[in-house]
Amino acid sequence: MRKAGIMIKDTDNMRTLTKNLNKLNKKRIKVGVFGDDNYKYGDDANIVTIARVHEFGATIRPVKAEWLTIPLIPEAKGKRAADFGKELFFYQKDDNKAFLARKRGKDVENVFLLLKSVTIPERSFLRSGYDENIDHINKKIDSMIEDVLTGGIDPDVFADMIGQEFAGLIQKKLRSISDPPNSPITINVKGSSNPLIDTGHLVGSIRHEVE
Repeated sequence: MRKAGIMIKDTDNMRTLTKNLNKLNKKRIKVGVFGDDNYKYGDDANIVTIARVHEFGATIRPVKAEWLTIPLIPEAKGKRAADFGKELFFYQKDDNKAFLARKRGKDVENVFLLLKSVTIPERSFLRSGYDENIDHINKKIDSMIEDVLTGGIDPDVFADMIGQEFAGLIQKKLRSISDPPNSPITINVKGSSNPLIDTGHLVGSIRHEVE
């Protein structure tokens, strides 16, 4: 603005503050397991179902068959009994433990343990990851919010940064969980003892979205 031959600069940044505040108020940051990659384990368990089972625990029972088939050897991991054709045969021990096994020369190799139900213990990584890290995220927001409102950081960039960091912290939480441990059978089939890390799909599915 020009007045009496002197240029006066408008230093009022309320427009910028208001614009960025309104833009920020419309942002929604979501962090979790979304399952958009359509990854499935076994017949019909998608990654969201797998995450829910581990997060809250669950008792799983067979739906279309009499037994659940629990792999006992690495070769059986992620497979169904039908994938082995006629190679397998059923037998039951005196203690009522049932197996699908196959001949290996003169020996018998147990391929699947048969169970009527399996209880997966609760291993929370989403809720616990949120609770353990929300104070850190709030401090991060507080330290950056002035730059966002005054235009130093774009609100879109800011929201993406916060969501990405929060997702990374929850991934870190998942990797750190060791209790309750996997059973010796599961450890043998997986080849590792981390109860929530197997193929890497679960930890990789933890991400963020900004709306």
